[in-house]
Amino acid sequence: MIVRISGEDQYRLADGDGRIEQLEDAAVKAVEGQDPAQFASSYKALLDYVRSNGQPVADDDLEISDLILPPADLTLAEAQQEFTGEGLLPN
Repeated sequence: MIVRISGEDQYRLADGDGRIEQLEDAAVKAVEGQDPAQFASSYKALLDYVRSNGQPVADDDLEISDLILPPADLTLAEAQQEFTGEGLLPN
């Protein structure tokens, strides 16, 4: 799975990585609960996980992203527009 963090880089993560799904679920629940502090914490954890567990994709490697995460400075109000339905991860 190729994950892009908007405004940053692309990362290659193992397909079927259950941890990324758990972190995304936590961010979605924080959005649904309209909890800005919990959202900030859970979304940061999601981005940190991608950065630390993903292999960076070289700039000259033209990979299509399977998932595009909004930038790190995403606010709760913005997330309410992005994190709708089933969340960000493709099924």
